[in-house]
Amino acid sequence: MMNITLRQLRYFEALAQQGHFGRAAELAAVSQPALSVQIKELEASLGLPLFERGARMVQLTGFGEEFRLRAQEILRAVDELGDLARAAGPGLAGQLRLGVIPTMAPYLLPQVVTGLGARYPQIEFRIRETQTQHLIRALQGGQLDTAIMALPVGEAGFVEHPLFDEEFVLVRPASDAGLPVPSRDMLREMQLLLLEEGHCFRDQALSFCELRPSQPREVMDGSSLSTLVQMVNAGLGVTLLPQMAVPVETRSADVSIAQFEGDKPQRRVGMVWRATNPMGDKLRAVAADIQEILNVAPLARGL
Repeated sequence: MMNITLRQLRYFEALAQQGHFGRAAELAAVSQPALSVQIKELEASLGLPLFERGARMVQLTGFGEEFRLRAQEILRAVDELGDLARAAGPGLAGQLRLGVIPTMAPYLLPQVVTGLGARYPQIEFRIRETQTQHLIRALQGGQLDTAIMALPVGEAGFVEHPLFDEEFVLVRPASDAGLPVPSRDMLREMQLLLLEEGHCFRDQALSFCELRPSQPREVMDGSSLSTLVQMVNAGLGVTLLPQMAVPVETRSADVSIAQFEGDKPQRRVGMVWRATNPMGDKLRAVAADIQEILNVAPLARGL
C-alpha cells in the first residue's frame, strides 16, 4: 500500500511551481535537504520519477504532469475543508492568505494589513506579491484565499468584488511641468516607458494609448514603478503611474505630475476569490472593511 502524505504532495506542488529545489524549499518554508528527501520518498512510493533533474532546473516528467493534476485536486479539497471550518467559526481567525499585484502591494498593504489586523486580531496574514497570472493559478490551486488585483480577470470560477476605481497620472521631467498635458495621440509619439511584459498595468497603459503590445520599442521597459519614475527623472521619457503610487514613488524624484483631461486612463481595483470558497461571505465582509479602511465608496458589481 502506498504511503503518500499531504506534506509530500505540498512539497511536490512547490517544486512543480518553482522548477528549482532551493526556491521550492523557500516557498514551502523548509530546508532544501528536507524537501529533497520527501520528493525522493514520494517517487520511491510511486515507483516512477516525477521530475527530470537538470544542472540548475527541474521539470516534470510526463507522468509528473498527470500526477500533478490529481495532486492539485487533493490539495484543493483539503484546503477547502479548512476553509469550511473557518467559515463555520465565529468572526475571522487563523490564516488569511492574501495575494496582491506588485503595482498595488507597496501602496495598499501597509494600510490594509494594519486596519484589518485591528478589526480581526486573530488573523495571521500570509502575503504573496506577484503578477496577476501567478495569483490566478494560486487561487485556482487553493494556495491563496483571495487576491487584490485589477478587474476584470476574465477567468471562470471566480467571484470578482470591486473595491474602487483609480485614475492614472502622467509623470514627466520637472522641466515639462508647464507644458500642456498630451493627448493619447501625442503619447503614442513620445518615449513612453512601460513595465515589462506580464504586468497588467503595462496592458492598461498600452490600451489607453491604443498601442499594440508587439509594436517595436526603442526604450527599455522597467521591472517596477519605482524604476519607471527614476527613468523619467533621468530624462529617458515619460510614464503613467497609478494615483496610489504617486506619494511613494515621486518623493525622491525630480519629476512633475499631470492629470489627464477628458477620457482619463484608470483601472478598477478589486478582490477575487474562488466561487467555491466556503469563506465567500466572510471575504465579502473583508472587502467592505477594506473600503472603509481606505475611505472609498462601495462600487456597483458591474464594470
